[in-house]
Amino acid sequence: MRPSARPRGDLSVDDALGAALADMVRRTGAAIGGAYLIEEPAALLRLVALCGLPLDFSAPWQRLALTAPVPVADAIEEDRLVWVGGQDEMARRYPRAAAVLPYPFALAAVPVRGVRRRWGGVVLMWPADHPDRATVRERQHITASARRLARLLDDSPVPPTLFEEPRVVPVGSPGHPAQTALAAVDYLDRLPDGALALDLEGRITFMSGTAARLLGRDAQRLLGTRPWQSLPWLDDLRYEERYRMAVVSRTPVSFSVRRPPDQWLTFQLHPDDSGISVRIIAEPEPSGPASGGPGQEPSGPASGSTGPEPSDPASGGPGQEPSDPASGGPGPESSDPASGRAEPARAGRAAPAPAAPGRLYQLVHQAAALTETVTTADLVALIADQILPAFGAQGLVLSTAEAGRLRITGTHGYPADVVDRLDALPIDTGLTPAGQVLASGTPAFFGSAAELAHSYPRAPLTSGKQAWAFLPLIVSGRVVGCCVLSYDRPHAFTADERAVLTPLARLLAQALDRARLYDTQHRLVHQLQQALLPRALPALPGLEVAARYLPAAHGIEVGGDFYDLLRLDGTGVAAVIGDVEGHSMAAAALMGQVRTAIHAHATAGAAPDQVLARTNRLLSDLDSDLLVTCLYAHLDLARHEVVLAGAGHVPPLLRPAAGAARPLRLDPGPPLGVDTGARYPLTREVLPPGAVLALYTDGLVERPRTDVQQATADLADHLTHADVHDLERLIDSLVHRAWPAGGHTDDLAVLLLRTAG
Repeated sequence: MRPSARPRGDLSVDDALGAALADMVRRTGAAIGGAYLIEEPAALLRLVALCGLPLDFSAPWQRLALTAPVPVADAIEEDRLVWVGGQDEMARRYPRAAAVLPYPFALAAVPVRGVRRRWGGVVLMWPADHPDRATVRERQHITASARRLARLLDDSPVPPTLFEEPRVVPVGSPGHPAQTALAAVDYLDRLPDGALALDLEGRITFMSGTAARLLGRDAQRLLGTRPWQSLPWLDDLRYEERYRMAVVSRTPVSFSVRRPPDQWLTFQLHPDDSGISVRIIAEPEPSGPASGGPGQEPSGPASGSTGPEPSDPASGGPGQEPSDPASGGPGPESSDPASGRAEPARAGRAAPAPAAPGRLYQLVHQAAALTETVTTADLVALIADQILPAFGAQGLVLSTAEAGRLRITGTHGYPADVVDRLDALPIDTGLTPAGQVLASGTPAFFGSAAELAHSYPRAPLTSGKQAWAFLPLIVSGRVVGCCVLSYDRPHAFTADERAVLTPLARLLAQALDRARLYDTQHRLVHQLQQALLPRALPALPGLEVAARYLPAAHGIEVGGDFYDLLRLDGTGVAAVIGDVEGHSMAAAALMGQVRTAIHAHATAGAAPDQVLARTNRLLSDLDSDLLVTCLYAHLDLARHEVVLAGAGHVPPLLRPAAGAARPLRLDPGPPLGVDTGARYPLTREVLPPGAVLALYTDGLVERPRTDVQQATADLADHLTHADVHDLERLIDSLVHRAWPAGGHTDDLAVLLLRTAG
């Protein structure tokens, strides 16, 4: 009997989930862990628990599509452990993830599958010095821990809570104990080097007196702060990036910085699972660019130098703020590419405050995701699922300028009646901020309803939202629309947010322009496809029929799948299904010619084998490079018999009124257009009353990483146990069985026929 995984009485399921994740990290020897749960029915993955990593590092990964190209989604979809041994492998297999986490580490993703449902998955990360291959024992520990987590979720009487942000849980004891030993403090203060302690969030938890002197700031003013936020001369993305690398890779990192006016300091970061120990070394001014830079030890001894005296005002000593650009001081620093050190900004050119690396990585992540959107609906879903949560917004209005009005192309978080009132508002620069944004091409931010009403008293406030970011959508220098992010509560837009939202709007504009072009072309292609397929199937006594054609989930080219149903005489019916190679206008044109030829020969009374043979000769005369597979079935409803001939096509399924469905054994000839003299043998089968004959194209059974024969057997088993009285619902179930998450990569056509019982 297996041990129970039910949470203890004093723990909620959310607490137990966090504790189980921390235990999983400890058991497997990992440094970082994250637990994802599937959010239904949106088919999203929600990060619910995180350990060993600061919360803001996880921003790009807190909500993911179940089909996203990331290891945890693959692990859940394929129901297996996914191992990524290092940075190079990550860049090769998951380039989007590598762009957001450009650090050396090893990663494992494992599904959490319960008895009755898929719960989600877990991601584990190891330091950079981990071997690029996982041992058998490690894999066993990972999968066993995932099974324990699944049992915990199975046995819980209530499901876990999907909070807006993941719960951060400690891996072991909550941080380092406070440094209270006076002897140890005295020891550190006597050394010429400074000592700092940072937690994993980057906050200073301890600093020696020497560190305070070298940094030029009183310890009490720095404790609890992040160095790059409290020391302006450390406010550089490169230095925060070094900290992030240390946290993620768990490897030592070193870099050098010039503290104004001329004191060089080397910072050596030594991370572990609870925080980072920092050694600060004072260096003399280097004599040339060959001396060290970020990540490299500067040449030359410290020579006992401890930096400028605290009483020197230029040094920004204790109790005095470092010089500020506004007051004519040294100001921000810029990068010297040759040395890797920081150089003072040139006079008269104030460097803009950089956005935090977390925001920049969000921008990179979202830019990569935007390149994968195809339709306008895809774009709206991506903004709703990833961009809105990243900026704490709840509402979206995506609109385009058409004939002097703003036409809404997509929304999220707005009731239908509000959308109706906001749609087609005139582009009036004095009526709404959107009009001004379109006219000027610059974004507008309103932190409260009072701010908006003050600037635009005539703006319709019908949505109940309390803060807005109006972002212009600019393509090739032309403003084509407006994207509005809205908030349910007042929101103060930081300079950091504005700095990221502005370029993000440009990326949204490009994605929207592509999506609108795709939608237009896809609509035209769909109309062409529908024109080539039969408008309606004939109503035939004694026979129920249903058909479905689904184009490939991506791409705008018209496919070559086709089907047809022909009345031949009083009791004779011809059913045809086929697939022209490729997805192009040439394939569609050839499909139309094949359908016409089959129709002509069948209605002229030719036998099934002759219909295919004559159509084959036509293709040879057309000298087409495209191959065509086809299946022709002649149904004699009076004799309860079907005669079939196939040209390289997948065999149909036959399910009697009582009994199991099975693929029919055919002796097919080659595809049409291969051999002018090819023969197409006939196959005869009994077609009893109440039987269902299922004709389909290979798009229904050819799936990635799936054996076609096994997929066909699964399809037959599903047909055996399905309700066949409603053929339309039966087609839906067959398609959903083959492609439960949609996303079929090929066209597929299905033709179902059921004889009267």
